[in-house]
Amino acid sequence: MTMNRRDMLRWGTIGAGAATLSSAANPAGLPAAIFAAAPILPPPPVPVAPTAPAGIDPQLFGRAKAALDREFARGTVRARDFIGIVDFSQKSREARFHVVNMLNGSVESHLVAHGRGSDPAHSGYLESFSNTPGSEASSNGAYATSDYYHGKYGLSMRVRGLDWSNNNAEARAIVIHNAWYAEPDVVAQHGKLGRSEGCFAFSKQSQWAVMNRLAGQRLIYADKLA
Repeated sequence: MTMNRRDMLRWGTIGAGAATLSSAANPAGLPAAIFAAAPILPPPPVPVAPTAPAGIDPQLFGRAKAALDREFARGTVRARDFIGIVDFSQKSREARFHVVNMLNGSVESHLVAHGRGSDPAHSGYLESFSNTPGSEASSNGAYATSDYYHGKYGLSMRVRGLDWSNNNAEARAIVIHNAWYAEPDVVAQHGKLGRSEGCFAFSKQSQWAVMNRLAGQRLIYADKLA
């Protein structure tokens, strides 16, 4: 094809425009690899659970972790970074509600009351569990934390029972709340906490700490091994 002077000038102008656009897209003339699409990052690693932290019964920790893995796989629990483990083998004067950081194994332990139906003589020691409505007893097994609400004790948190041994938790209105009888000075005066109607009752300070760590469908595991 024969091009005259006018055609050559016109095509030269188009070429210069394209070069300008290319320069604007890559002003420093950097290698094209820099402008490639960002790589897709892999999903964050699943927390590696520690061995049983100091102060927590290894058998109880093993049961709690098995429940955590099971319920996370089912989707009933949404996170595995923190777990609440309640050792009802200990008396109520002991800090027996353990919030475990599953990323590093650190533990925060709190006083927690048990139900009066589990301790009829008010010895401070949980004798038995019950899932029966009206029993006012504590129930063992795995729970998932649920929604906040305002009730008799102010801001509280519902829990859902995930096992046959506690699947009436919602019907029984088993929740996390604070109570005067779960304050540390009650232990100082009486050597034990008061009793709930089956709920996880804490001091105000402990309730806020527990809800802060375990909100959002995290797992609580409660049991007694001895």
